[in-house]
Amino acid sequence: MQRSRVRTLAAATGLLLAAAWPLACAQAQSGAWPTRPIRIVVTFPPGGAPDTLARVLAEKWGSLGQPVTVDNKPGAGGNIGADFVAKAPGDGHTLVIGTVGTHGINPALYAKMPYDHVKDFTPITFLASTPNLLVVNKNVPASNVREVIELAKKQPLAFGSSGSGTSIHLSGELFNTLAGVKMQHIPYKGRAQAIPDLLGGRIHMIFDNMPSALPLVNSGELKAIAVTSAKRSPAAPNIPTIAESGLPGFEATSWFALLASPGVPREVQMRINAETLKVLALPDVKEKLAKLGLDPAGGSPEALASLIQAETAKWARVVKESGAKIE
Repeated sequence: MQRSRVRTLAAATGLLLAAAWPLACAQAQSGAWPTRPIRIVVTFPPGGAPDTLARVLAEKWGSLGQPVTVDNKPGAGGNIGADFVAKAPGDGHTLVIGTVGTHGINPALYAKMPYDHVKDFTPITFLASTPNLLVVNKNVPASNVREVIELAKKQPLAFGSSGSGTSIHLSGELFNTLAGVKMQHIPYKGRAQAIPDLLGGRIHMIFDNMPSALPLVNSGELKAIAVTSAKRSPAAPNIPTIAESGLPGFEATSWFALLASPGVPREVQMRINAETLKVLALPDVKEKLAKLGLDPAGGSPEALASLIQAETAKWARVVKESGAKIE
């Protein structure tokens, strides 16, 4: 009798699953999204620009009728979190805030990647970009780029980063190459771990993302030297660029994009794209991001795919020329 009941339950379950499968497929093909909870993976600890962008989306997507969670999975320059999404089901409910590190730098920096940064993701849209800000401990006897270079030629200096392969790391390596110095790179699991050491003087500087670094500059806890972008940032117009301060041609910006796991149907891909662009266009979101030094962008999945291709080529050259490697 017991075995008969088990067989009956198994058969009933199979029929239910069989009946549900065509409905799930139809929903995906029609662009129905979300149909279950959404997870946005951030490849770094809380507090940085990727985390900020994920939480903005999570807040605004609360009206879509499904729970939205932000899942911080830091480590290996963002590779751990990105790999998690690369292996998730292709239904559009597992997303990642991709960065210049996970989808531009790491393929050249790591000898063995756990994922293919192109084939293993469905591009959704570019989100925002921001310059990095070179900041130093307030006791470092340098107030501009030329003085930092002179100091680096006289004594050992160390710069921290939120992990090997991040734009924060490669900004420092590019600085080393163009300035002809060899400052030591000290990688951390995230910028939240690096900042206490910078404030305490255990490292001398960091090329931090603008949204994270600017509040510490404004409070007087750190000293700003220059921004890494080609032009000055509207969020800090009085801070010069590294290029105009003695290293012509220096340019390194951090960018952030939304991607999904591979195999997401086109209709769902475009639905997520549309919902993301709606959020980026909201006046309060634009104002919040601007105050943090983030320049919201948006765009099509195809534009994001082209950006990833161009950034991969660019940073491959920087990695080769600088001799950067994973410690």
